[in-house]
Amino acid sequence: MATHDEISASLQAFYEGYQNNKKLKIMNRDWNRVIVIKANDVESQHTLTLQNGELSVAQGTPEQNADLVVTSDSETLADLFYGDITPTEPYMNGTLLIQGTEDDIVRLDFISLMIWGE
Repeated sequence: MATHDEISASLQAFYEGYQNNKKLKIMNRDWNRVIVIKANDVESQHTLTLQNGELSVAQGTPEQNADLVVTSDSETLADLFYGDITPTEPYMNGTLLIQGTEDDIVRLDFISLMIWGE
């Protein structure tokens, strides 16, 4: 089981990977979304906000409605945002639940792929 701090650190790694990829910033400059990341086995919630190609990470709930909600156990979330696993397997076995439009889910998966590779 990962802690809230470990999930925070994994999201920081994801943020840094995003910040170091100029193509992602250009690609996402018109994809403004609020993404909630929730652990279902520890008290931990974060918000990723993409606005004009810039990504920010905050702890807690967003001030506006979320476009995507990513829910899983803490270990899966930490592994996912550290790039140790791809979202495919936990999504397919039901460990990872993503609520949102199919287009947004595919875009988030693509961002993860661009940061961490396969």
